[in-house]
Amino acid sequence: MPAESRLRADARRNSEQIRNAAIGAFQGRGLTVPLEEVAKAAGVSKATIFNRFGGRIGLIEAVVEEVVAAELFAVIDRMRAIDDVGERLVCYVTALRDLQYRQPAVNDVLLQTYPNSPQLMEICRVGSEANEELVAAARASGALRPEFTAGDLHAFVVETALALKHGDRPPRDAYDRRTAYFLNGIRSPRSG
Repeated sequence: MPAESRLRADARRNSEQIRNAAIGAFQGRGLTVPLEEVAKAAGVSKATIFNRFGGRIGLIEAVVEEVVAAELFAVIDRMRAIDDVGERLVCYVTALRDLQYRQPAVNDVLLQTYPNSPQLMEICRVGSEANEELVAAARASGALRPEFTAGDLHAFVVETALALKHGDRPPRDAYDRRTAYFLNGIRSPRSG
């Protein structure tokens, strides 16, 4: 095998090892995992990550679909597929909070930890549009308190992200109970 072909095969293998290591690290601990840890898990040097992906943002953008976008967009799609606006509200808030609890990288995206990433900012834009769409429909249908705004939903999502990223992680049952409290508080009294 010529030296150039062997180098290309090594480069492809290294890139795939780095991607796999990054997916595992980011899914488990968020997008701020030290690159040294990703490199070690991939069996390469940190310099190889920079050579192959240009640094942290390039690496994040190479794997964000698998780590965050696919699941977040699936939550939005499931929400949009529900006809009853009240059920849509419950489904979306519950599924989004579940994703925030399970997937630390989602919180990094929602907190806009890397604002220089056009891909991450696009994910935030799509999420914001979904929030606005849902709140407008829920208010119009009477399923949501009329004073509750898309900005309120955004603040709640960001506050949850901050609490999960920087606070003590609550037990799952307590977290789910708080989700129910939140939903009970924002729904219109007449929507039950």
